[in-house]
Parts: sequence; C-alpha cells; structure tokens
Amino acid sequence: MSQIFREILFQEPNSIFIKVMIMINLIFSAILGYSEGSGKQNLEYSKFWNLKSQDKIKIPSKIGMIIAYTPSLITCLSFFWIFPNGGIRFFILNFAITIHFFKRLLEVLFVHKYSGSMAMKSAITISSSYFIAFSSIIYIQHLTKGSIEPTIDLKHFGFIVFLVGIIGNFYHHFILSKIRKKGESGYKIPKGGLFNLVICPHYFFEIVTFFGFSLISQTLFSFSSTIGTLFYLMGRSYATRKWYISKFEDFPRNVKALIPFVF
Repeated sequence: MSQIFREILFQEPNSIFIKVMIMINLIFSAILGYSEGSGKQNLEYSKFWNLKSQDKIKIPSKIGMIIAYTPSLITCLSFFWIFPNGGIRFFILNFAITIHFFKRLLEVLFVHKYSGSMAMKSAITISSSYFIAFSSIIYIQHLTKGSIEPTIDLKHFGFIVFLVGIIGNFYHHFILSKIRKKGESGYKIPKGGLFNLVICPHYFFEIVTFFGFSLISQTLFSFSSTIGTLFYLMGRSYATRKWYISKFEDFPRNVKALIPFVF
C-alpha cells in the first residue's frame, strides 16, 4: 500500500502545518456530515433555510451564495500573481479551481432561482470553509515545488475528470432551474438526467469535480479534502432525501440520495 502511495502522491515536506490541516479538514467534515445526515444541525440554505434556529440574521439566498463563493474566487485569481512560477501542475490546479468558483458565481447570478433566505452564519461557515480548504490546497501545492514528482503522473487525467464533474454538475443545476415555472416558488420532485436515480446528482458530480482536483494535485491534503467533501455531501444528500420523502407522498423510494443504486 505504501508503494502505491509513493507512486501517486508527492513526497511532501515534513510539515506540521500539512498534518494539522489534514486532521482538521477530516474531523470538521465528518462532524458537519454527521450533523447534516442526523438532522441535528443543518446549514440553513436551500430546503433547510427556514429552520427554527437561534440564528436570527437572515439574508437573501442569492446574496448568501455570493458571499460563499466570492472570497475563494478572488483568492484563486490572486494566486496566479502571488506564485507566477508555480509550474504546469500548479497552473492547471489553480486554473481548474478558479473555473469552478467562477462557474458557481455565474450560476448564482444567472441560473439558480431563489425563493427563500439564508442564515448569515451558514453563509460565513460555507465561505470560510471553502476559503481555508482551497487556499490550503493551492499553498500546499506550492510547497511541493522541488519535491519528488509522483511516479504516475495524473494531472492531465485529473483535468478530464474535473471537466466531467463540472459539466455534470452544471447540467443538473440547469435541470433544477427549469423545474419552477415563472411565478412559482415551491419545490417539485426533479426529473431528468440522474435525478431518476438519485435526488442529488449535482452533489455526486461535485464530488467528481473535487476528485479531479485531487488527481491534478496528487497531494495527500487534496485527497483528504475530497474525502471531507464526500463526508459532508453524503450527510447533506441523506437529509435532502428525507426532506423530499416528508414533503411528497409520491416520492419514488427507489431514488437514492447520492450514489445510484447504493446510497
């Protein structure tokens, strides 16, 4: 097993920063995923925006999502200037992450249809989590400069995986945007694409996108971030499926939460 790791991962610097960030990332994501799946504490956006929590500060959902994504986009753009000689792998990674957040902002502005609010605390939590995770991924990639490259180079394959993920994610977001007709504000059971198999195919493709980042980066921290994303989105998709079952008597029980035929 250690031989496989040596073939696909950078031999990173022996840094306490990297080790601490990996542990924090995994523990925080696991707790967040468990809180979502158990229903003990859902982040208050989308279908869960109107929870009766102690957080009284609500903002329009569109504003909340702009707050969630904009700091990370600005940070990724600044890294092109801060680390101009990072190398081809660094450039591909930062370029892919920049495209990811640029796409998310475009979706917020022109694709998604919002009818509710968002807790300010949730917007700040999501924004800071993205900022810390992606700043760390890119900075740790910078730290690998001069380190021994993995025997198996996956950066180009990783970019293809990233493209599959981002296209699949956008396609299912587009389907969701077309469910509501003009003037409607309620939820409906989505159909089309992978919605016939899972209720959160957009989450599934977001995980694929993150896996693409990891394959481009080939650092232990990037893979831990993908695992952390999986933890959170498993919990969130499970809670989403329970929400649909509680709201719609005709919800098809064969439709899973995140992974077709499995979960």
